Amino acid sequence: MVMNLKVWEVPLQLVPNKIPRYPGGREIDRFRGKKECIDDGKPEAWVGSTTRAINAENDENLGLSEVILPTGEVMLLKNLIDKYPRQLLGDKHYDKFGNETCILVKLLDAKNQLGLQSHPTREYAKKYFNSDFGKVESWYIIGVREDQDEPPYVLLGFKEGISREKFEELYHQQDIKAMEDLCHKIYVSPGEMYFVDAGVPHAVGPGCFLIEVQESSDITVGVRKKTFDSKEKEREYNERLLGCYRYIGYSYEENINKYKVPPKVVRCEEGGTETVLLGQDETPYFGVVEVEVKDQFALRDTGTFSIGIVTEGEGQIIYDGGVMDIKKSDEIFLPAGIKNPILKNKSSTSLRLVQAYPPETIK
Repeated sequence: MVMNLKVWEVPLQLVPNKIPRYPGGREIDRFRGKKECIDDGKPEAWVGSTTRAINAENDENLGLSEVILPTGEVMLLKNLIDKYPRQLLGDKHYDKFGNETCILVKLLDAKNQLGLQSHPTREYAKKYFNSDFGKVESWYIIGVREDQDEPPYVLLGFKEGISREKFEELYHQQDIKAMEDLCHKIYVSPGEMYFVDAGVPHAVGPGCFLIEVQESSDITVGVRKKTFDSKEKEREYNERLLGCYRYIGYSYEENINKYKVPPKVVRCEEGGTETVLLGQDETPYFGVVEVEVKDQFALRDTGTFSIGIVTEGEGQIIYDGGVMDIKKSDEIFLPAGIKNPILKNKSSTSLRLVQAYPPETIK
């Protein structure tokens, strides 16, 4: 129920999507409660996205999220933000970043191990990819496949003894397995958060179902060579690729301490708990918070928007002038203009909401 409120004064339901990329997608269907859950080659759902996918050749809107307005009309979230940027994103965010949300949120379900890769810093992205955003990212594990040959894992971070010379030699040999073996293999469990800094080699392993929060770009630098019609173009490509990786190695323990982020409870009340999963101690570019509600619990007021995914339970968002019913798998854009939002649990278990926040918001 909404009583004469502006579009930036109400929580907005996002339309679920799936992006074609690589094998996977079954666990997204299962999470959404579908009867038939299959690996359909659409392993990513882009949530609250104003970023176009790099493989959008046949669909210029691929990757862009749609939102349902209070009138029932459906439109691209990007178009809505372009129409009301200050009201939806918040004064302090708009004054610094304009119409850009600066963040990209995904559900990601990998059936097989993804290719070893890295992402650029902002400076590197500007120089080599003409992008204002690099791709610092994070992984919050929310599920794992139980029918895999090997327990779900990620590759993350170089081992000790790495050098560019060693990596480059294997790259030119195209010994992909040896390149992967230069990285730490980490077995993962639901509830764990991993920080993936720019330049750090990584690969999501088979059976991982996670929420990925990152900078708003789709730039990936892999390890496979390409064929070019000139030696000069080939050299430029190789240099751009090899220069994107940060050749710093750590022991397994050092690596875990650096990239596995412990949860930090910042508010614990009778009605619920708020936990910072990732904050400015890791990166200024975005923040991730999980709210667990037993009865009812007020959401924090940052003066900015957030993008939420309900990961467990059902309930309501109660706010000045209205109420929205929510349930597991719902994806929600929470504008800056909402007044006094409260989560109310209406299930026998906890109601859980994972929220992604824009830059310089979560400490």
